[in-house]
Amino acid sequence: MNGLRLWLTRNSGAIFAFVLFVAMFAIYVAKNGVGLRVGLVTAVANKGVLLALVAIAQTLPVLTGGLDLSVGMIFVLTNCIASALLNGPPWMIALGVITVVLTGVICGAINGGLVVYGRLQPIIATLATSAIYYGFALTIRPVPGGTIDPALSVITPQIFGVIPTSLVVLLAVVMTVWVPFQLSMTGRGCYAVGSSESAARMTGINVQRSRLAAYILCGLLASFAGLLLTAMTLSGDASVSSGGAYTLSSIAAVVIGGTSLTGGTGGAIGSIFGAFVLRDVSDLLFVFDIDPLVQPFIQGLILLAAVSLGAVRVLRAPNRLQFLGVGR
Repeated sequence: MNGLRLWLTRNSGAIFAFVLFVAMFAIYVAKNGVGLRVGLVTAVANKGVLLALVAIAQTLPVLTGGLDLSVGMIFVLTNCIASALLNGPPWMIALGVITVVLTGVICGAINGGLVVYGRLQPIIATLATSAIYYGFALTIRPVPGGTIDPALSVITPQIFGVIPTSLVVLLAVVMTVWVPFQLSMTGRGCYAVGSSESAARMTGINVQRSRLAAYILCGLLASFAGLLLTAMTLSGDASVSSGGAYTLSSIAAVVIGGTSLTGGTGGAIGSIFGAFVLRDVSDLLFVFDIDPLVQPFIQGLILLAAVSLGAVRVLRAPNRLQFLGVGR
């Protein structure tokens, strides 16, 4: 019984986000007038998975007590690079994919280097690099477009005609990137650093390595989202509004999923369901025919409520160290 209570406490954020998503999705299905169809589920999955990948990326620096305001622009930059390279024979497409992924890793390493070795505040450092990445994206793709190999559009349909391919991609990323990282010493170090940096140093944890790894993996995951967006749209778009929206939404998704903005507690699973909750909000506003001019106001209130919920959860804790390992 104590073990179950401990598990529920550690995963309360993810459980809350999951229950909220299921309830909101059920309302959406009942209200949309077409019912639960494969095409509908695929459309919802495709939109949700993009934000989920960016939210997982944002989760990593947040766990260390930081914040990456450039994650949306890395997402946009890698989409623009992919739209320029993913065409031609298979070897050129493979080289393009590698280039896109390396771009994400380099961007993450730059962010991490400024925070770890430059000793800059994460918000200031990533706000500055966000503008730089947007400048590169705009140089590559000044107007929306691109010539993408049509074969890449295979990512958008379903597997066996039922399971959205994007969900399989998300599961693969979680199993091959998040789970190994979470179980590694570096991953555990991220939780420890976010909970108490001084305590982490005293226990022999390499604080610099853990924090740097969080930002590098953040860039890597953002590049995966950029590749997926390119496969879905077969184009690139250096829209600053898109990158900024994904950055803000990723922060909200992280908080809704139970990850504390002060670090040390949370996980990717909660962030995934938090991302789908936010996508459900947009869909519900549409099916309930809410005035488009009012929708940003409502979404802003939801964002404020999400951040406030995260703050209350931390303030109620007698000791932040009790959260070490939460969501794992």
